[in-house]
Amino acid sequence: MGLTRASAPRTSEGAGVTTDIAQEATGAGDRRREQRGWYFYDFACSVYSTSVLTVFLGPYLTSVAKAAADADGFVHPLGIPIRAGSVFAYAVSASVVLAVLLMPMAGAWADRTGRKKPLLAVAAYVGATATTAMFLVGGDRYLLGAFLLIVANASLSVSMVLYNAYLPQIAEPDERDAVSSRGWAFGYTSGALVLVLNLIVYSGHESFGLSESAAVRICLASAGVWWGAFTLVPLRRLRDRRIAPGGEGAVGSGWRQLVATLKDMRQHPLTMSFLLAYLVYNDGIQTVISQASIYGSEELELDQTTLIVAVLLVQVLAVAGALGMGRLARTHGAKRTILGSLGVWTVILAAGFFLPARAPLWFFALAAAIGLVLGGSQALSRSLFSHLVPRGKEAEYFSAYEMSDRGLSWLGPLVFGLAYQLTGSYRDAIISLVVFFGLGFVLLARVPVRRAVAAAGNPVPDRI
Repeated sequence: MGLTRASAPRTSEGAGVTTDIAQEATGAGDRRREQRGWYFYDFACSVYSTSVLTVFLGPYLTSVAKAAADADGFVHPLGIPIRAGSVFAYAVSASVVLAVLLMPMAGAWADRTGRKKPLLAVAAYVGATATTAMFLVGGDRYLLGAFLLIVANASLSVSMVLYNAYLPQIAEPDERDAVSSRGWAFGYTSGALVLVLNLIVYSGHESFGLSESAAVRICLASAGVWWGAFTLVPLRRLRDRRIAPGGEGAVGSGWRQLVATLKDMRQHPLTMSFLLAYLVYNDGIQTVISQASIYGSEELELDQTTLIVAVLLVQVLAVAGALGMGRLARTHGAKRTILGSLGVWTVILAAGFFLPARAPLWFFALAAAIGLVLGGSQALSRSLFSHLVPRGKEAEYFSAYEMSDRGLSWLGPLVFGLAYQLTGSYRDAIISLVVFFGLGFVLLARVPVRRAVAAAGNPVPDRI
């Protein structure tokens, strides 16, 4: 979904055996109908990732926090001094911590009952409502903005766990790559479409009789309305399945399953080594994406129109980059291609550090570079991990992958926020992220992937 959705694999949480509530066998026509409904949740929620999280909310919430700051530039929630420029990064970190607490419980409840759809509806509409309520964030109400961000972001994560868990139920094994890819395409399409509409509203706000602040708040709220409106399509078409008797049934089973999977990974230490490397460099990728708009607006003094165009550029080039890096992987292997992309990410951060202020063309060049490595580095990471999963344990291993991906992406925003807190410089904050790509590169380089594939009991491809 949107820019940040590329890292979320379309995999099940590994529920028990299921049967359709209406009938055990589902015909091809019914399956296609569910698939078309499933695509529309990506279409619904991707606008949050692009318009809200990536473009508008970071700079706007920062400006609201600065309006509430004291003479030294600090706000004091619960009496704790925090630089106004760190509020957004800290709120993103807090939302991920909340998500990692909720996702296992939501997954366990859905596994126990087989009723994912009601919980998907709750998560989607809590998130959509919180996003729509961002229209009320103005003046010095930064705490309201931070709270709504935490609620919306955590709700999105919970809903995506439930959404992904439908894929094995609505698609045969040989259909899943195509079905998953179409969902991605729907998400990128809606993200780009709504950003174009946002660009029209924001750049022409004076002709519409709107202040700049009102235009931003309308763009934020419209993402919530879009999310809620198009969620009706999957809720009408997706069907719940009944779990066969004998499941564990406790809400804590989600955590117990995750712990059991991690214990099982001890028998495959090379797989765990790759997962650790991925967690480190993916955290850096997610932080660059979520904090780029703040860096562009606050440090480089770029206007919102420039940021929107840059994100649209990333959206388009991410698809081309994924295809191009896929071709490179066929020649040089996935591991070498990923390592090369991490080198490019490091160069991007270094270039960003030296990027001159008020220079939109240079920022567009940086956005183009991000787009070319964004989709490919994460898509190849997912495919490489699939080779390292023991046969018959795909669902539980990818569940751990998704939990780790969504649940441990809080450290990068925290480092970014702390770097700005201590130095007062976004340039220092952005360059601090180099450590994630450098450490990730070293950890991945040390993984003997051919031996890891063989140790997992899988055939070793000619190029890996």
